[in-house]
Amino acid sequence: MLELKSLKKSYLQGSSKINIFENLNFHIQKGQRIAIMGKSGSGKSTLLSLISGIIKPDSGEILLDSTSYNDLEESQLNDFRATNIGFVFQNFHLVSYLNALENVMLPAKVCNVANPKEKAIELLKSVGLSHRLDHLPSQLSGGEKQRVAIARALIHNPKIILADEPSGNLDEETGIAVMDTLFELIKKNNTTLVLVTHSKEVALRCEKTYELVSGNLV
Repeated sequence: MLELKSLKKSYLQGSSKINIFENLNFHIQKGQRIAIMGKSGSGKSTLLSLISGIIKPDSGEILLDSTSYNDLEESQLNDFRATNIGFVFQNFHLVSYLNALENVMLPAKVCNVANPKEKAIELLKSVGLSHRLDHLPSQLSGGEKQRVAIARALIHNPKIILADEPSGNLDEETGIAVMDTLFELIKKNNTTLVLVTHSKEVALRCEKTYELVSGNLV
C-alpha cells in the first residue's frame, strides 16, 4: 500500500551536509497501524513529510497505492495528497475563524465529497461533538480540537492517515480518550495509519512499532 524505496534525504546546515536518510526502504500493507518512535532529531517528522509529498527526497521513490510520486507533476501531487492522505497534527491546525463543522468540511470541498455537510455532522457525532458544531476553535478544549481534527482527517475517506504526536499536547486522560476515538474510526474505515509518537503506551496500540535509528527503521 505504501512503499519507500532507497530514499535519501539530507539538509544543509551552514556549510555542513546533514544526512537524515541514506538508503531507507520500508513498506506498509493496507489497513495496517504503524507506530514510529525515535529520539528528537532522528527524522520522524521528516519521514511523515516525505510520505505526504510535502518535501521531496534527494533520490529514491515513494509509492502510495502503486502511484509513484516521481510520476506526478507538482499540481498533480498536491491533488493526489489532498485526495488520498489525511493529517492529524499535535497542534490541531484548525482554522480559527471557522466553526467545528466548517473545519471538518474543508477537505470535502477540495475533494468533491458528496453531501459534505451531512458527512461532517455524522463524523462530529461519532467523535462525540454533535453539540459543538457551531463552536469556534477558541471555544473548544484541547481534546475537542483534536477530535475535530480527527473528523476532518477522515471526511474524504483517505487511504492513509499520517498522525504526528496527536496526543502530545493533551493531558493523559484526555489523550487516552482521543486516541480511543482515533483508533476506533481507523479500524471502522480500514484506514492505514502511520503514527509518530513518544508514548510507548500509544505505540502498543498499533500492530507494529518501529524506531528510527541512524536513518533506518528498526
